[in-house]
Amino acid sequence: MERLRKMWQQEQDYEPIEGASADEERRRQELRESTSFSWTEYSIFLLLGVAMLWAWNMLLAAGPYFQSRFASSDRLLDNFQASELAVSSITNLGSMLVLTNMQARASYPRRIVVSLLINLLAFALLALSTWFALGVSANAYFAFLIVIVFVTSLAAGLCQNGVFAFVSGFAQPAYTQAIMVGQGVAGVLPCIAQIVSVLSVTNLQPGEPSDDGPRGSAPAVPGTAAFAYFITATVICASTLAAFLYLVRQNNAKSAATYQDMASSVGSLEQPERNTVPLTVLLRKLRWLAAAVFLTFTVTMMFPIYTQRILSVNATHSSSRLFQAPSFIPLAFLFWNAGDLLGRLLPAVPRLSLIHRPKLIFILSIARVCFIPLYHLCNIRGQGAVVDSDVFYLIVVQLLFGISNGYLGSMCMMGAAEWVEPEEREASGGFMGLCLVAGLAFGSLISFFAARA
Repeated sequence: MERLRKMWQQEQDYEPIEGASADEERRRQELRESTSFSWTEYSIFLLLGVAMLWAWNMLLAAGPYFQSRFASSDRLLDNFQASELAVSSITNLGSMLVLTNMQARASYPRRIVVSLLINLLAFALLALSTWFALGVSANAYFAFLIVIVFVTSLAAGLCQNGVFAFVSGFAQPAYTQAIMVGQGVAGVLPCIAQIVSVLSVTNLQPGEPSDDGPRGSAPAVPGTAAFAYFITATVICASTLAAFLYLVRQNNAKSAATYQDMASSVGSLEQPERNTVPLTVLLRKLRWLAAAVFLTFTVTMMFPIYTQRILSVNATHSSSRLFQAPSFIPLAFLFWNAGDLLGRLLPAVPRLSLIHRPKLIFILSIARVCFIPLYHLCNIRGQGAVVDSDVFYLIVVQLLFGISNGYLGSMCMMGAAEWVEPEEREASGGFMGLCLVAGLAFGSLISFFAARA
């Protein structure tokens, strides 16, 4: 740990800015002195990375519970997942566009706090709904769920915008890396929490009839398991909020600045005037990578639809509860997200880097479409599998599909800076981020077609 700390401290914190006033240089010197590496601060930024994507992954992993709530309506059962993806992606895209244009008086710590409070309330309402909303109709609960998806997606936009701006004021690249690791962890932990909550409270006896509505393909998820799952998310969100408020207080004490001064110093230190880089210029220089990242995440948005419907080929009334849908579906999400996390780590191996071969990255992004037919070889809705193997589904389909997403997505984002001029790099990062979110939004819309397949 000490060796890692020394390696990170070798990074240059701030470069002097030509033409800066004495007051500006004094303020930057104070910031340099107050930003030595701290494992406590690293851990808090990792928590913030988890909180940033927790809601989205939590709602996906909770699919079996929502299936039991919509079991009385085939229409909602077929379309609720695609609706979640569409509302989530479009709201996130819209909030990011709006917040990007609201920078002049932005208080980034306040945006982070507001996002955490929104998620805290949303998770608490979801937990309560497992006990106090049992008598509502499927349509009413669907409307409630869509509202939850909307507000948590808005919170995600606030958190993404706020956290990456806030962390830049610490002059510690390791803290940004902590956020990225936290995002990967956010894909894995909700799946584990869902599996543990189901296995810990489900008491379905061998031979007991299933209760999953008209299709009868899987036992329903008990309200106790769903409550434990959602309350876990509430606790994590509350812990992140408390940790972040502690971080703000500590940072204010070290820099001898007020809360408002800290927000200003993080988000709006004066920079040299930049020329606007037209999007047409960026598109011309980054056409292969921009198209690749768009296609990569468009195709990726197909996997939640199939993952919610594919059941274990070993699922019987007498089989292990791990093979029952309430546990098996989150397990499938776990394999995909573990692959995604592994894929994000692969570019660290120099021999595996493709950032100087953008056309190849684009070709590979197109090739990912081949994963879609592989899903049709699996046990969709329990109707039988062409390849009668859970190993094939979890390893060949889910894990490899996740690895390809993390690897190609990272290659696209990392490679963008290599194909533009130095003064265009900041604009290229924003442009690639926009292409990524646009791919998610477009993929969520066409997922309705997959939902009807």
